[in-house]
Order: sequence, then C-alpha cells, then structure tokens
Amino acid sequence: MRNTTKLVVHVVDAQNLMPRDGQGSASPFVEVDFLNQLSKTRTVPKTLNPVWNQKLYFDYDHKVRNNHHNHHVEVSVYHERRPLPGRSFLGRVKISFSNIVQEGEQVYQRFALEKKSVLASVKGEIGLKFYISSSEQDQRSPLPSPSRPYSTPTQSSSVVEEELTDSEAEDSRESFASAEQEDLSDSASEGVEGKQKEAEPEQVQEAVQTLHRQEVLPRPAPMHSIRLRSRETPQETNTPHSRGANQHPRGASQLHSQQPRGPNQPPQPPHNANHLQPYGGIDPEDFKVKDMNLELGERWPNTNAAERFTGTYDLVEQMFYLYVRVVRAKELPPGLITGGCDPYVEVKLGNYKGRTKHFDRKTTLPEWNQVFAFTKERIHSSVLEVFVKDKETLGRDDFLGKVVFDLNEIPTRVPPNSPLAPQWYRLEDWRGEGKIVRGEIMLAVWMGTQADEAFPEAWHADSASVHGEGVFNVRSKVYVSPKLWYLRVNVIEAQDMIPSDRNRLPDVFVKANVGMQTLKTKICPVKTTNPLWNEDLVFVVAEPFEEQLVISVEDRVHASKDEVIGKISLPMNVFEKRLDHRPVHSRWFNLDKYGVVEGDPRRREHKFSSRIHLRICLEGGYHVMDESTMYISDTRPTARQLWKQPVGMLEIGILGAKGLVPMKLKEGRGSTDAYCVAKYGQKWVRTRTILDSLSPRWNEQYTWEVYDPCTVVTLGVFDNCHLGSGSGSAQSGNGSSRDARIGKVRIRLSTLEAHKIYTHSFPLLVLQPHGLKKTGDLQISIRFTTLSLANIIYNYGHPLLPKMHYLFPFTVNQVDGLRYQAMNIVATRLGRAEPPLRKEVVEYMLDVDSHLWSMRRSKANFFRIMSLLSGYFLVGKWLEDICNWRYPVTSVLVHVLFFILVMYPELILPTMFLYMFFIGLWNFKSRPRHPPHMDMKLSWAEAVNPDELDEEFDTFPTSRSQDLVRLRYDRLRSVAGRIQTVVGDIAAQGERVQSLLSWRDPRATSLFILFCLAASVVLYAMPFKAITLAGGLYYLRHPKFRSKLPSLPSNFFKRLPSRIDSLL
Repeated sequence: MRNTTKLVVHVVDAQNLMPRDGQGSASPFVEVDFLNQLSKTRTVPKTLNPVWNQKLYFDYDHKVRNNHHNHHVEVSVYHERRPLPGRSFLGRVKISFSNIVQEGEQVYQRFALEKKSVLASVKGEIGLKFYISSSEQDQRSPLPSPSRPYSTPTQSSSVVEEELTDSEAEDSRESFASAEQEDLSDSASEGVEGKQKEAEPEQVQEAVQTLHRQEVLPRPAPMHSIRLRSRETPQETNTPHSRGANQHPRGASQLHSQQPRGPNQPPQPPHNANHLQPYGGIDPEDFKVKDMNLELGERWPNTNAAERFTGTYDLVEQMFYLYVRVVRAKELPPGLITGGCDPYVEVKLGNYKGRTKHFDRKTTLPEWNQVFAFTKERIHSSVLEVFVKDKETLGRDDFLGKVVFDLNEIPTRVPPNSPLAPQWYRLEDWRGEGKIVRGEIMLAVWMGTQADEAFPEAWHADSASVHGEGVFNVRSKVYVSPKLWYLRVNVIEAQDMIPSDRNRLPDVFVKANVGMQTLKTKICPVKTTNPLWNEDLVFVVAEPFEEQLVISVEDRVHASKDEVIGKISLPMNVFEKRLDHRPVHSRWFNLDKYGVVEGDPRRREHKFSSRIHLRICLEGGYHVMDESTMYISDTRPTARQLWKQPVGMLEIGILGAKGLVPMKLKEGRGSTDAYCVAKYGQKWVRTRTILDSLSPRWNEQYTWEVYDPCTVVTLGVFDNCHLGSGSGSAQSGNGSSRDARIGKVRIRLSTLEAHKIYTHSFPLLVLQPHGLKKTGDLQISIRFTTLSLANIIYNYGHPLLPKMHYLFPFTVNQVDGLRYQAMNIVATRLGRAEPPLRKEVVEYMLDVDSHLWSMRRSKANFFRIMSLLSGYFLVGKWLEDICNWRYPVTSVLVHVLFFILVMYPELILPTMFLYMFFIGLWNFKSRPRHPPHMDMKLSWAEAVNPDELDEEFDTFPTSRSQDLVRLRYDRLRSVAGRIQTVVGDIAAQGERVQSLLSWRDPRATSLFILFCLAASVVLYAMPFKAITLAGGLYYLRHPKFRSKLPSLPSNFFKRLPSRIDSLL
C-alpha cells in the first residue's frame, strides 16, 4: 500500500446534455486531463442525464500547490459513437487548481458546460467534487487493475481508452451500489434533520445568513459551491483545515446546519482571511471588463436560406418560443346537474403544463385571452395538446375535449409581421379516438422570438413552479417615473396672530406639510401679532397630485410646547405653474381656527380670522433630481414645453449573467432567481425572472431616447424573493421580503463611440460588511446612435442642467434634502405598480446612501486628488532635475528652448496647444476599448479595514455599542486633527501674503514696499525680455552656483506673521 498524495476528481453526474446519436439521446462519458494525465469514466448509454458516481485519481506534486495559478483541471464530456468508433464533443469545464481543497472540505458543485469553439453546440451541466487526498489510495483494492480509471503519465492513450473488463464492470457496480447506499443513508439523516428544522425555524434563517456570507475569497472562484450534506463531527467542523500559506478556510462558504447558534450567543466576527488583500491572491483579470464574441442581430447564422429571421432585436441572441394564445370557447357541453360548466384550458407540451383561470360562474362561452410560451430548447415532444376541462369541486375534473397540433406544421412569425389571427378549432375526443365532440375553441399557435409582442405578458414554462401573486412578479415590465415638480412656498407675512394667552406677544413661525415632508420657517425675530418672514420653503410633489399643502401658523410657548394659532389646507391644482424666473402673484389666505373643521357651526360664528400672505408656484424650469449629479441620467426640466429634441438613441441588449452566487436556500441547496433592472431617464425596465439558475439568459432588448450624451445608464441585478409559496423559497415564510442585490453596472454614454456595438461581460461587485465580493458577471450589449453630430457638439457647449439651476440655485443642504424626498416619492409610486418595483431596488439603483460618511470613500477621494496632483509633482521633479543638471543634454536643450521662447514670446501659446494636440494623437492608439467599470483599487475596496467596513454599513443613527462608537469617534478626531492642521497651514500662508502690506510687521512691510519701488523702476527701465531671460537663467543656473540653504525670498516669506498666534 502506497501513501502517495493524490488529486481525486469525483465525477458524479450530468444533466440536460446535448443529444448526439440522432435519436434524441447520447452515450456520454467523461475524460479528465490534469498535467498530461488522462483518465476517463465508463460510458452510460442512451441518456441525457447520466450518473457516473466514479472517482478518478491523479498523481499530485506539492510543487503544483506553490504555482497553482498556472495549472488547471480540464473535464471534458464526450458522446461515444457506436458501432463505428469515435466520439463527439458535448462540452468541457476548466477548473483552476487554486479552487481545489483538501480532503474533508470537498463539496458537490455544478458547472455549466462551455464551448470549445464558437460554432460548437453545447448545453447542460456536470456535477463534480475535487479534493487532495493522501489516504484515498489505501482505501482501494490492493490488487491493481490493469485498466483502472486512474492512469499514470507513462500510460499510453490506447490503454486509457480500452473498454472495461468484466471485473472492472463488477467493481464499478459495487462502487455504484455502495454510493447509492451512502446516498440513502444521507437522505435518511437529512429527513431527521428536516424534522428538527421544522421544530427550530430559526436555524433556516441562520443558514440563509451564513449563505450570504459565503465566498468572500481572496480570489473570486468561477464556481459556486454549497455543502448539501455535512458528514463532519462537531469537533471536525470547529477545527480549521490547513491549506497552505496562500489559502484561506472555506468554512464561511458552507451551510453549518449542525451548529445552530444559541439565542444569547453573539455572532462570530468575520475572519480577516475573508477580506480581499491587496493583490495577495487576487487575479485582477476577474475584476475587469471582458470582451464577448457573440452572434448578434443580423450576424445570426441563417440555417434556412428561404427565410431570414431578423427583427428589431439585433443586440441579443435569438431565442425561439412556441406561443399558444387561448382566446375563447363556444358551444361547450353543459353539465348534467348544474346545466353549465366551469371551463378552463390546459396546454400540454411534453412534461410542461400550463393552465388558464377557470370561471366560477356557469358558462358555456368563456373568454380567457391568455398566452403560453414554451422555449424551443425545452421542447421534447412532437405534438402540442390543448385540453378543455370542466372544474369540479369534488373528484376529478371532466374532460370536454382536446385539440392536437403537429409541431412540424406550426408557422413561424417574426415582428414586424402582423400577429397571427386566431382560428376556431373543433374539439376532439380526449381519448384520442378521433370522435368529434361538442364545442369549439379559438386558438393561435405560432413559433416566434422574444421580440414578439406577446412575450412580456405570456406564461412561461420555465416559471411553472410559481403560483399566486408570484406569477406577476416574474414578468418583464417597463416603468415610467412619476413627473416630479418643485413646489416653492414663499412665506411673506401674516396678520392678526392672536395667541391663546392675550397677555403676551407670540413667537410665531410657519410650518408647511406636504405628505411626509415638513418644513418650518424661522421664528420671527420680533414679537408681534403681524410677523414678517419672507422665506422660501421648497417641496417635491408628483403628478397626479394626491397630497395637499397644509399651512399652519404656530406660537412657540416654550421650548417643549408649540401652540397652533391657525391652519389652512390647499390643493395642488390651484397653484400656478411657471417655466422661468418671472414673478408669481401673491395671495392672502384666511386661516381656520385650530380645532374648528369645515361643517362645524362654530366656524360661522368666527367672523374674524387670521390670515397669511403666500406666494406659491410649481417650478417647471428645474430638473427634479432623484439621483446624484455625478451619474445623472436625465437633465431635462419638468415642463415638457422646455424639452429639446433628442440627440441620439440608446439601445441595450441584456444578454444574461454568468457565475452568480447562490442567494437563498431552496429545497436544501443554494439558488438564485435573478432579474435585471435598467434605469435611464424616466424609463425603468425590468427583465423577467429566471428561476433557479446561476447563469440566467434574458436576451431582452430595450431602447431609450437620449437628450444629453453626458449622462449615465445604470443596470442592477437582483434576486427575486417574492415568488409566493409555490416557489419553494426558504425565505417565503420567514418574513423576509426584500429582493437581495447582486451587483450594479454604470456606463457613461459619452465614453461610447457612436454607432458601435459594445458586447462585454461586466463583473458584478458588491461591498459587504465582510469585504468585497464578486457575485458574478453581467453580459450586455450596448449601442449609442447619434441622430445629429451638430446637436451633440451644441450640447457640449451648454450647461448640464436647466438655466433655473444657475439663475436661482438651491443650497447644498436643499439639494440633498430634495433629492432624498424625490427618491422616496419615486420608490413609493413604482412600488404601487404591478408587478411592483420595490423600494430596495429603487434605492440601490439611485444610490440613496452615497452621501453618508465612509472612511473608505474618504481615502479613495484623497488618493484621487493625489493622483491628479501627481502630474504637477512630476513636472516639479523634472524641473528640479533640470536645475540640478542631472541630465546635462536635457538641461542644455531646455536652455535653448527657453531662449527661443523669450526672444519670440508669440510662440508660447501655439507651442503649448500644438504639444497637447500631438499628445492627444499619441494617446489615440491606447484609447479605452470598452466602457469603464467599477475599479476596486480606485474605490479603495481591496485593502479596506474590517472595522471601517463595519462603520460604513452601520445604521444612522448608530446601532453599535458605546465602546465601539467611542473608539470610532476618537479615530475620527485624530483624522480630523490632521486635516485641521493642514487647513491651518494653508490659512497661515494666505495670511502671510496679506501681512506684506498690512504693517503688522512694520520692518517687513517697509522692506517689501521699498523692494516694490526698486522693482518698478528696474522693470520700467529695462526691456521685459532681458528681465525674463535673466530670471530664467538664474532659476536654471548650475548647481555650482547654488546654495543648499533656503533662498532669500523663502526666508523672508516664512518670517512674516500670521494670525495663528491670535487663536485660543
């Protein structure tokens, strides 16, 4: 028995493989290549979902671990052709050796099969386990088999590809039977654990939270693993596994269902190894935008020369669907007892069934008008059956008849062709005996693409597990943001403000309220019954106007009590809308006595009332900002009359995502129900939800009008947590109702070349309290089409925002507050749509928390400034080298150039602009080839401190302990102290300049004014060129003529007084 370290590749199974034998099936086997060591599994005949459950062994050298980034394991799936020898490619997977763990840490993982070339046709997934073992070899039979699955590098390929002998087949059956017994025992243990979990539902929530903390790895792995069955003992799960100096434990990525945390036990802090270290084990290529070579639009392969499948969707891959429109039925046979029927239609295609709603009222003329869509890739039948049934309260539903369609006879329709007209079909006997029964049904059946008008509202077969309200939450939708206005309330004055205590004069202020927005004026500085304010209060309102403006005048009795003197409620539609800065007429409004409502007879008794003078208008000349100006997507004013013509068209094809991480538990395993949201201007789009897929394919295309090229489009990917009880989600019953964010992509339109299609894969990065996490890749195609180059150039010379923002600007505090209110209104209105675009989605897309304090962002902004100043520092360093004659040839050339510019000063500006022109031409060849994306280094997310991340994700106000808040406060004080010192030094330099002529230091001021007098005489008498030449040569003088001590002007300036000695 040898104790040799082995790499073990456990090939478990595969699903949904591509048929290759011409009969809708395949005979697959797996071949694994590791460092020129080849080994293959047995062949499973006639199946597209094979199960091998076979282990392959490879020699493993510890030197490979030290250089694991350069090695990988290639797993290929082939179809064995019979009777002629040969094989057909079914797909492959490449796994980096850095993702392989030690024995005991292995987990079952599913990988999507990849193509070997662009023209290859591949689909399906393969399930594998990888691990390093030093004891697995001893567990094998001591008698060596000449053609066992494991092969050494010295074995020839012919020996590897020999057929299994009888003894090998028997060994394989024995190992397979033992594996089945092991799975049965595991499933039995899981059944016991399931009962325990029903008794303790808190463990499910804990497992979901543990799953959200998974895979914060030093290098983002291209695979996503979740432990389905844990065979470790509690002692083993608490023992960290040693994986080398550059590896980190994977315990955070597993579901610790065997270690429930007690109710009083605090959560364990995340280990430092879970955070991304600065390029310690990170492959920077995983965080960059990658090109994609896809066949899009008119470049799609045309298999049928007689038909050209083209449409409006030219930025996405073509996806064919079988559409069935069920319109209505007539002349259905009535029931024997009730005299009517409760009909519904069931559409069956292979294993997929779709049902319309049934009518509770007894009718023989039902109308459904419902569309069913079946993707072509999942069609495994040659006929389509449409059944008409009668809903029964008790017992089985009765069959009223059916219609059968041959899929080979179904027509193909691609927009912009007109929709296919539905036709009446006579129902046949449901037993298939060919007898005609009573009743007809109107149907339309056609083969179309995702560009079909029926696609968004259709019932999709891949979402058949969703029921109830979840059906509406999986559909694709287009939303429009509400039209927002700024409501300006100018509070001028009030009269006859009589307080309840008439022995004192009131301290009056005005409070205005619109919905959830409340603003107050200052207290009138003079105690009087006729106060004067002349203050502006600005609100955000949305059409249609639902709230009213409530104005109340209150008296500050004392610090903790305000007494209402009078109030009035005004509807929004009575206010004037203005488009420019013209003045609006003011009006006097009578205030109602507080406590007296309309209809109260006491109101008629009060003939005397207080009144208030207001100037109110709806501002249509502003753009109501619901997003930051740094990545704004729309700059148009509210009033449509002020809109200009669009300058271009933006088209985005949302292709899909790849390598998404599991976001929740479903049936004991990790799952993600992903959808994508894109926002540009007032238009929001939401793709359909792809259920239970880590590599969803949407292939949906959307279009926006562009009014300004210097805007940003935002795309976000989310996990749908509102699929109803039928989805099987672990979160459906635990009160969690927030769609989890997966990642976001921003693209600035001005960085795109016109009329060019960009097809790229963008990494999805999410900053979490435990560190930076790559959650997958978003694949999109984008094209910006300009309508007029002259309009584009015209926009570059005009302000970004409407002119009202510059004529009557808001303060910084007003802009932040109004933006927050606008975001709340947009989130509320979009949340009332069907299906709703939820508040957490809108907040994430609009970056509602971008203004909050973050030490990480502060560092990032500081180093951005230092990066900008580094160019000037380099120029200063270069001039210092020239003055020190470090490079004599360069110093001589600079002297010559300086002499020429002094003698011919008219060449200075032309030389500068010509130099920048050539720099621009030189940089053209290295221009960016793809749109910029999130930079983890620029964002300072690669080496962020865990405590700083915890502070960034803290609530406002804080929810942390007092000791932690005190520690962070002290740290903030130290940082602010350094900033305070720098600001004080800058102020001191400016005050020294002021003191030159302020006579604060009489001797210094006397010397300076005498110097100014002498300089004026010299400059007047001598030519300017001579003075400039002398000054330049003095500055560039040789080091032999320099002193290491500071210069005379520097010594004089540093001795000047500042006002810092006057500070306390």
